[in-house]
Amino acid sequence: MPAKKNFQIRELVLPVYLPAMLFSIGEAGLIPIIPASAERLGADIPTAGLIAGLVMMGTLAADLPAAKFVNRVGERKSMIWASAAAALGILFAVFAANIFMIGLGVFILGGSAAIFGLARHAYIAETVPANQRARALSVLGGMFRIGTFIGPLLGASVIATLGIEFVYWNAVIFCGAAGIVLLFTHPEKMLNTPPDNGGSVWKIAKLHRRTLLTLGTASMIVAMSRTARFIGLPLWALFIGLDAAETSLYIGIAGAIDFTLFYLGGQIMDKYGRKAAAIPTLLGMSLCLTLVPFTSDGSAFLTVAIMMALANGVGSGLVMVIGADASPAVGRNEFLAGYRFLMDAGVAATAPIMSLITVIASLSGAMFFMSGLAVIGAVFMYRYLPTHKRT
Repeated sequence: MPAKKNFQIRELVLPVYLPAMLFSIGEAGLIPIIPASAERLGADIPTAGLIAGLVMMGTLAADLPAAKFVNRVGERKSMIWASAAAALGILFAVFAANIFMIGLGVFILGGSAAIFGLARHAYIAETVPANQRARALSVLGGMFRIGTFIGPLLGASVIATLGIEFVYWNAVIFCGAAGIVLLFTHPEKMLNTPPDNGGSVWKIAKLHRRTLLTLGTASMIVAMSRTARFIGLPLWALFIGLDAAETSLYIGIAGAIDFTLFYLGGQIMDKYGRKAAAIPTLLGMSLCLTLVPFTSDGSAFLTVAIMMALANGVGSGLVMVIGADASPAVGRNEFLAGYRFLMDAGVAATAPIMSLITVIASLSGAMFFMSGLAVIGAVFMYRYLPTHKRT
């Protein structure tokens, strides 16, 4: 299916943006309370952490098979089935009588998120013209940011008024609602793109291995830098003695600033090219990760958190845009499945890497390591990211 000539971004509201926001609210509201739920079922702290990690393990397990599923049933139906599967997985957790049931439930949720994410990514890559692609994907990134902001706040409100078990029902409602929106969206609003005939994910990955090893690695470093921010800031706040309320306030302020920039990031990429966002984002994240260990009070911490939000906001949707740009016409879904697997693997590896360096050296050492990695990512972006003409 060729990109539409008279495309308007608002055409993606019902078939992509609204379902993405609903799914993200449900998932983001649930994830923070999984360890506590596991502990209530008898898990110790390490086991509870392992169960929480099964969300990402489910995503990694489904990343590659997702391409075949999306090819078979199409993007719209894939998102509907993924929403239904996510709701079913959460129901396993609702009625969990032991840690194995809750573990299975969150694993299914993670796998469903992989299919849902690939379907919406592939659909935009296929149907949106290249000169609007960054803005379209930046808005999609903005929907994810809305979800990660609203989800935990809504979850906290539900816990305070109804109890922790009702957060699961809240997640069932929102994930299910994402599928219902798509179910009642007229199929003509989201026509399936032609199925790929490029072969297996492995075959496509071998054909495009240079792109995956260069731009894929650079994009993985972007994902890892962002994860280092989410992990590192709360840990450093704890280290310098900020209380939980102060830490939440500062990180929330930074998150709000990050969210307001999502469309600007897309405009920069579409008008000035992908490098104009990629390199400043990585160098900005590197600088901020370096500065974190030099903060010793709330004011300095907030300043660096805001700087980091500004750097990250400029690159909203960057990873998805680079993947969409690099994806081939034949084997697009398979390529994106492999590409997304790299990103998710990088995200999953960030916490263990930082923990190991912290044990061996210090938390400051972990920050400096991630800062250096971001510089390497910027070099890769400069060297391998194609130069786009200004529009």
